[in-house]
Amino acid sequence: MAKIGKRTRAAREAFEGKMNVTVEEAVALVKSNAKAKFDETVEIALNLGVDTRHADQMVRGVVGLPNGTGKDVRVAVFARGPKAEEAEAAGADVVGAEDLMETVQSGKIDFDRCIATPDMMPIVGRLGKILGPRNLMPNPKVGTVTMDVADAVKAAKGGEVQFKAVKGGIVHAGIGKASFDEAKLVENVRAFVTAVNKAKPAGAKGTYMKKISLTSTMGPGVSIDVGDAATLADA
Repeated sequence: MAKIGKRTRAAREAFEGKMNVTVEEAVALVKSNAKAKFDETVEIALNLGVDTRHADQMVRGVVGLPNGTGKDVRVAVFARGPKAEEAEAAGADVVGAEDLMETVQSGKIDFDRCIATPDMMPIVGRLGKILGPRNLMPNPKVGTVTMDVADAVKAAKGGEVQFKAVKGGIVHAGIGKASFDEAKLVENVRAFVTAVNKAKPAGAKGTYMKKISLTSTMGPGVSIDVGDAATLADA
């Protein structure tokens, strides 16, 4: 049996017996036990009562976190002419058309968010099997297929987070860094839960939010009281 380190043991002891706590308590626990040598990401996971195999139960959306994610997001934009110039001026890291398509096809994907103008979708569509599994495919429903490329780039750089339910009805995302103030992390958690709550699909039946948990990159997870989180989301 693998030996448990002192730091891991101490973290587990700190979390022992603490389940279904408030958002504030969860943030305080996770933040105080994020003791890795790097600035850990604080991550949230929601277990939803949806079956993603049915189109009318798919959950996806986007939310602008009030305090950002603390992550340097690299943005790629498929655009030509003036729109390409707008994207570059707004801070896009990679801008192109056919040349960018060829770069992606070669296996080089050096970006975290992909934006495209509508006229570029015939080109981007060829990359579906590459970008889709990485959740990078531009989609008008989350504002990444748009003529307003400058605003889209600024939003992505400013802490906008996309979310999508995967197998088992799980939605997860990074909502900040352990170095953030507790109040800022709480605000980000509330904003994220609210966005997922608003994205409840018409086909969802029964309990929508079944479980919510918070963790840091290297730390244990703690469950948040769903009633408390749902109340925040409805506020």
